[in-house]
Amino acid sequence: MQALALERVRPTPPQVGLGGEDRRRNMVNAFRVRPEWRLAGKRVLLVDDIYTTGATVNECAKVLRRAGASAVDVAVLARAM
Repeated sequence: MQALALERVRPTPPQVGLGGEDRRRNMVNAFRVRPEWRLAGKRVLLVDDIYTTGATVNECAKVLRRAGASAVDVAVLARAM
């Protein structure tokens, strides 16, 4: 089994320089849960390197919940100011 439950399914331009709404649009339908992962009823920890507007973690959390995760907690290493 792959160590990562999420995979990018649509190439996206870098988020650097994009405003909040453009970042959100950029992430829509960019990820999916790998088919071998069974998340129904499980609590998931989502780890990201940097939090700017939350567009990436919000989209990833939405995908994980849609795949059946009962909860998604988020840990980030840094927050952009």
